Amino acid sequence: MTKTSRYAGIGGHHSNRPQTVEWLTPPSIIAALGPFDLDPCAPVDQPYPTAARTFTRRENGLLQRWEGRVRLNPPYTNGEIEKWLGRMGEHGCGSALIFARTETEAFFRHVWERASALLFMRGRINFHLPDGRRADGNAGAPTVLCAYGMHDADVLAACEIDGQFVPLRFPRSVLVAVLADATWMEIVREAVASAGADGPVRVADIWDVVRTDPKAAGKEHARAKVRQVLQRGAGMSIGRDQWIPA
Repeated sequence: MTKTSRYAGIGGHHSNRPQTVEWLTPPSIIAALGPFDLDPCAPVDQPYPTAARTFTRRENGLLQRWEGRVRLNPPYTNGEIEKWLGRMGEHGCGSALIFARTETEAFFRHVWERASALLFMRGRINFHLPDGRRADGNAGAPTVLCAYGMHDADVLAACEIDGQFVPLRFPRSVLVAVLADATWMEIVREAVASAGADGPVRVADIWDVVRTDPKAAGKEHARAKVRQVLQRGAGMSIGRDQWIPA
């Protein structure tokens, strides 16, 4: 993505305006969510890998065939982001990183109505420059990761990126069961206490304990349930994917 000045909002990868700079997704985010099969909005100069296959503005990813799990960091300019998010919604497999402008028409049409889950990231991230260096200033706006497809929803739920997980497309029966069943709360609380006997623990560590419980074993989207129950009070967040007993 690009912007024209220090205080301008993040623009788009494909902008032809002068004095623009491409802003790259931090490699830590890619590593936490990957691997990906395709990045259709990759920068021309790629200081670190983003996916197994990439399209840059030279190939125009909108005109190409999308296959597999897609990583999308689209142009944020009006009129452009709608095209890319629309294509992502149709493809239905992958994760997009965008600003959390939740009131916009594009967000309602292509995220609220099409995505499977969201992870609103804590704080404002620092994008990277084309040479791979971390930008000095932050993004200037809050960021959200949008999962398309249940696999990516589970990835968001289990990842170690600090933020608030919001499921959107889980069956209502699943959500009601999780929220209403005190047993799930007890299971996760016990797992936090067990896994964190010597200090704070990550969601992945908590899951390693929960997965052995008969109530969780073999259950679809159980990882997402764990994060949701944690956020409802089964644990206390103390930082970047760090939980202690509530």
